Amino acid sequence: MHSFDDFRDIVKADEPLAPHLWFRLGGPAAFLARPRTLDELVGLLRRCRDESIPFKVLGGGSNVLVRDEGVKALVLHLESPAFSDVTIRDGRIEAGAAVPLTALISQSTRAGLAGLEFLTGIPGTVGGALLGNAGDRQVSIGQLVDRVTVIDAAVEIKVRDRDDLRFADRESNLDELVILSAEFALERANPEVVVRRMRRIWIVKKENQPYGHQSSGCIFKNPTTDLSAGMLIEQAGLKGTRFGGAEVSDRHANFIVAQPGASTSDVLHLIDQIRQRVWQQFGYELELQIQIW
Repeated sequence: MHSFDDFRDIVKADEPLAPHLWFRLGGPAAFLARPRTLDELVGLLRRCRDESIPFKVLGGGSNVLVRDEGVKALVLHLESPAFSDVTIRDGRIEAGAAVPLTALISQSTRAGLAGLEFLTGIPGTVGGALLGNAGDRQVSIGQLVDRVTVIDAAVEIKVRDRDDLRFADRESNLDELVILSAEFALERANPEVVVRRMRRIWIVKKENQPYGHQSSGCIFKNPTTDLSAGMLIEQAGLKGTRFGGAEVSDRHANFIVAQPGASTSDVLHLIDQIRQRVWQQFGYELELQIQIW
């Protein structure tokens, strides 16, 4: 049994994860750590490396589904001010990995900077958005990144410049231990014009996604840039399909809603059902966008 007695102020054993996840489902973490400083984070990562302790990094919890039995690992929850600073200067914005995308957009807009408004309505944090190259069919966050500060496999802090970064559809080559922060190059713009653009994007997204109070998540990557997973699922006749407490959203078929009483196994069963039906009818093997722990 691993011991984190010297980190007792920031590490809790057998800690529930569901409250930190959009799905509000799943079992506990063997250990949940909330490092308050970069030094504490580095210390925990070195302990994990030296003692071969598995660990996972949790940000906003919008793209994670935890199994009912929980996670046999140290889960690092990056939420403290040390990982959520935002600095704006000379048309550039630097944001910590724990900064919610909503905060990143609002602060850049107030500063008269445009480019990030396409992220309106996308949940999660800067770190998760970079890892999965969040965006829509026209623009993604990777197109605006100039450099990313990470902790690498040797538990050393490194800066990766634009030339060393690769972004594709809902993925990136940011495979380090932890993303710490990123710097974006944006354009000057009238804040009122940017806000109007944000409102249009918000209205369209909210009309076609589950209601904000529902515990839900977007499940699959789009098979191609021209073909959406949601359209395939809908055409397969699966909108509104339910298993246990899990239901394919009747507003957007690429979302699964966890109704009261749902379990993670309900969601996983529904995921398998969707993949099988779409494969049988259309020949596309849907790839998960969420992480399953």
